[in-house]
Amino acid sequence: MEIAVVVLYSVSLLFIFLFSIGQLNLTWFYLRSRKHKKQDAEVEEELKEYPMVTIQLPLYNEKYVAERLIEAVSSFDYPRDRFEIQVLDDSTDETVDIIREKINALDSDIQIEHIQRENRVGFKAGALKYGTEIAKGDYIAIFDADFLPKPEFLKKTLPYFKDDSIGVVQTRWGHLNKDYSTLTKLQAFGLDAHFSIEQSGRSYAGSFINFNGTAGIWRKSCIYDAGGWSSDTLTEDLDLSYRAQMKGWKFKFLEDLESPAELPVIMPAVKSQQYRWNKGAAETAKKNIWKVWTSDIKLVNKWHAFFHLFNSSVFISLFIAAILSIPMLYIKFGNPAYDFYFDLGSVFLLGFFSIGFFYWISSKRMVPEKTGRYFFRTFPTFLTVSMGLSLHNAVAVLEGLFGLKSDFIRTPKFNILKKSDSWKNNEYIRPKINFMTLLEGFLALYFIFGIVSGFVLEDYGLMFFHIMLSLGFLGVFYQSVKPIAYGGNS
Repeated sequence: MEIAVVVLYSVSLLFIFLFSIGQLNLTWFYLRSRKHKKQDAEVEEELKEYPMVTIQLPLYNEKYVAERLIEAVSSFDYPRDRFEIQVLDDSTDETVDIIREKINALDSDIQIEHIQRENRVGFKAGALKYGTEIAKGDYIAIFDADFLPKPEFLKKTLPYFKDDSIGVVQTRWGHLNKDYSTLTKLQAFGLDAHFSIEQSGRSYAGSFINFNGTAGIWRKSCIYDAGGWSSDTLTEDLDLSYRAQMKGWKFKFLEDLESPAELPVIMPAVKSQQYRWNKGAAETAKKNIWKVWTSDIKLVNKWHAFFHLFNSSVFISLFIAAILSIPMLYIKFGNPAYDFYFDLGSVFLLGFFSIGFFYWISSKRMVPEKTGRYFFRTFPTFLTVSMGLSLHNAVAVLEGLFGLKSDFIRTPKFNILKKSDSWKNNEYIRPKINFMTLLEGFLALYFIFGIVSGFVLEDYGLMFFHIMLSLGFLGVFYQSVKPIAYGGNS
């Protein structure tokens, strides 16, 4: 049993280390891309003609934000006879009437159609597929309900399609309510790193990147050539992205073009989003990894694709390493011969510095005027909460890898843009204390036991790790039950 614990602990740390090296490699590519951009500034061309564009708005019970999204896209700075809006409405509540009234209030020269299916077959992927089949445009822009795209979006993205090999142009997500709370600040911190370092780094390296489900525009022929939208994973965007790029299509990522969106403001909403992203990524990895690995792309790009597709699997390794770290304390105490394997924990420290550098460069890019203050205030908390979410996310990944299917659970939107706005009594909030939440509370106590064990055994090597884990699980547990105590609609 002791040998099994030591081996599993070591393997978990090794995967975390390899993942961190992959992130470090992407950071290097990103820095090269920024240097290249300075030396050879990309000249943005103006549109000489205006191709027909279809704008798809997949909505499901979004009564708080549907109006503002329709208003934003109907105000695009683009000839009104050259774009159409498809409101792909699968709603079952008053959102249907809100959308109808908003459309009736728009100028008559705006081409907009309120499309309602008989059922939600395929969820978002099914809605997009349905809309694409009747779309008039050669290009299809997609926006989720929480986005407020800028008027110049089409004029800034369409010029890149002059290259016939470009299948997708993806813009960077911005944040409408980043400063609302600590929770929104942490989400923005993580997303900024993905959109600055990961997307730009992979793009510069020639590796696969992904359409992020929204705030991007597709060439319609690319969608069809790649096999169209599929609902067999929860991340239909990542799945179609890989199928398209394996067909030879190129994706263009625009780091400097921001598309603002609203961040979830309560932990249950964050969890539902994380669950969908992590489980869907695992499903997509299982579906596509063999095709990628047997393709003729470069080895370094296969490496990036592997850790891109299995990105969420790091939560499994993190959770296993965390759980086994306390038994490892006692194994080391009773068996000095295992000291070498225990010292492999230093690999985690090396990985920590690699991940730290990854987020430091992102912070420097996003908040150049106060990088140090922003990073050192945010990174430790971000890492702590990420550890606290490791159980929830690891379960989602395992469900995806083992083929356990579940419905597409959307993230509720709130229309919260400033600190004075409140999420209380939002009709889409259904908070409840489930087994997972209780287990997170128990794990907080478990890692407090780990801290005590460190003092008792006079072994302080993992003390900081256990402090972060106890605080992480305690924070996630508290934020998960908070909506119930503060007026969640049950």
